[in-house]
Amino acid sequence: MRKILAAALSAALLFAAGAPARAQEPVEILNVSYDIARELYATINPAFAEYWKDQTGQDVTIKQSHAGSSKQARAIMQGLKADLVTFNQVLDVQVLADNGFVAEDWQQALPNNASPYYSLPAFLVREGNPKGIKDWNDLVRDDVQLVFPNPKTSGNARYTYLAAYAYALEQNGGDEAKAQEFVGKLLKNVAVFDTGGRGATTTFVERGIGDVLITFEAEVENIRKEYGEDEYSRVVPSMSLLAEFPVAVVDKVAEERGTEEISKAYLEYLYSEPGQEIIASFNNRVHNPEVVAKYADKFPEVKLVTVEDVFGGWEQANETHFADGGVLDQLLAR
Repeated sequence: MRKILAAALSAALLFAAGAPARAQEPVEILNVSYDIARELYATINPAFAEYWKDQTGQDVTIKQSHAGSSKQARAIMQGLKADLVTFNQVLDVQVLADNGFVAEDWQQALPNNASPYYSLPAFLVREGNPKGIKDWNDLVRDDVQLVFPNPKTSGNARYTYLAAYAYALEQNGGDEAKAQEFVGKLLKNVAVFDTGGRGATTTFVERGIGDVLITFEAEVENIRKEYGEDEYSRVVPSMSLLAEFPVAVVDKVAEERGTEEISKAYLEYLYSEPGQEIIASFNNRVHNPEVVAKYADKFPEVKLVTVEDVFGGWEQANETHFADGGVLDQLLAR
């Protein structure tokens, strides 16, 4: 079945790309993405451009825009001309669908609910792990200062908040009051609430604030690679939340600009073996079985729960926790 799916995806890529005889004038597309994906897509873009040139003879330039995922969705609705989005939260694509920018059935357009890769909230600690951080329960101690973005503006931070909440629910037999008490303590330990994931990284690494940075596992490893594996350590908690990275063509813009075909092909390329190889090299967990096997030793096993199983889906989680006056606001006000 995996071979059949791989063959079908290859065929889809070739079909989307067309034949070399169909060479056209150079084209430019804009990928609007989340805050910490700059380097990932800066690497994918030339690989896709080479692939597209080989298949069609057409030159393509892929521009990038990066900020907090929710902020990016609002920018598109306010006029930012995105041909496609590569976000870190389903809600931020769904709001575009609800407002007519993205197809209603966008999650059925590509495999794995239109999520070509995934990650999970993990911890970055300083050399030697001086505070002995092992799991979520260590993050509510009085002697620990945390850094992660504001859940009101960052999809990255919403995963952190929900992962901590899910952990607390499991530890307390589903007791909502105790889960809220736990997460309230965690929020009080946050030294700085930046607006996005990259700002939080800067606060922790360059400004030297905090004992623990909570961010996607991929970002944890990319920081260690850039700033020194001997300077920082990764801590993967016993339990975390599946963080999907949904993608979609912004049909309203792509149809207007005539870029539907190439935008779709770009997203399909993310599922190809070369695309998955690049994505995994940036420490994201992928679905392609060959690439999964190649990078298996990089990713420790962890119990992953989903927003759907614990919180009833993103729409319900947003209404309960992140809407104005929701649980998050109540906990921040305590």
